[in-house]
Amino acid sequence: MLYRENGQFKTSYRADQQIFPIAQDRIMIALLLAVAFVAVPMLSSDYFFRAILIPFVIMSLAALGVNILVGYCGQISLGSGAFMAVGAYGAYNFFMRLPGLPLIPALILGGLCATFFGILFGLPSLRVKGLYLAVATLAAQFFSDWMFLRIKWFTLDTPSGAISVSNLQMFGLPIESATSKYLFCLAILVIVALLAKNLVRGAIGREWMAIRDMDVAAAVIGIRPMYAKLSAFAVSSFIVGVAGGLWAFVYLGAWEPGAFSVDMSFRLLFMVIIGGMGSIMGSFFGAAFIVVLPIALNQFLPLFLGLFGISISTAGISHAELMIFGGLIVWFLIVEPHGLAKLWSMGKQKLRLWPFPH
Repeated sequence: MLYRENGQFKTSYRADQQIFPIAQDRIMIALLLAVAFVAVPMLSSDYFFRAILIPFVIMSLAALGVNILVGYCGQISLGSGAFMAVGAYGAYNFFMRLPGLPLIPALILGGLCATFFGILFGLPSLRVKGLYLAVATLAAQFFSDWMFLRIKWFTLDTPSGAISVSNLQMFGLPIESATSKYLFCLAILVIVALLAKNLVRGAIGREWMAIRDMDVAAAVIGIRPMYAKLSAFAVSSFIVGVAGGLWAFVYLGAWEPGAFSVDMSFRLLFMVIIGGMGSIMGSFFGAAFIVVLPIALNQFLPLFLGLFGISISTAGISHAELMIFGGLIVWFLIVEPHGLAKLWSMGKQKLRLWPFPH
């Protein structure tokens, strides 16, 4: 009975078009942000930050970028790991070759490098679609793996190919502790998510969704497919590139090209499928599911099987994780193609009508 919009009248177009038109949603988001920025840093441990929260925040940002391309524009991409790698190595080169360059401009410049890389490999989307486009973007993944492994200029001629960063700062404040890293990544995530939400609600977002639903009909009504598709690749690659910079600089600290392999591309695609394609909220659900599930399996699967006298090794847990991932993806594609975000939306709709059945 608390989730009602009765009596919430709109007296202006601005009020009617706001992101959260229902007052309860605005209150819930404000409380969620307060918990994330204030309560979580006060109550969480370093392990919780480094193992769960920081990967979740960065993966949410990357899934958000992939969702713009795959969910909103309908362009299947298997090169997200390559865009993350370009963003990470681009930010690293700017950060190291320009002494005194602040961290945020370095991440933005790395995201711009990923933008140009994404546009380059997004050009095939003007001619092909579906499986053929997925293979074309997969070529970007293999090309980036070769480029960062063989061309030593990108790693500042490091013999081993492994590189690292340290002494990260923002506005003179060090970003070394787990709490500061979490707050830094969370602030970037909130800003980018707000911008992305406004973007998909605007004219360019409607163009993306028109291209996704039927590109021929979209072209007939005056939408330029080339502009819509390439802009989706550009925006998506920029967000994924920034996420790659955060993953390398903040979470890993030291990395090599294998950190952004094709497995990362598939993980990001799984996040979008499980969380919900064409949904900003779905990016958070998918990232939470992919990040938390392996840790939950490692902790609780041996205890659960121990109740039946069955022991399982670490390798067995990793195999079970892959099987559960595969089964859940098939289940979501069959039962609920729109993912966890659709289930969340249906639950909210039921609350707005409860106790009435219709």
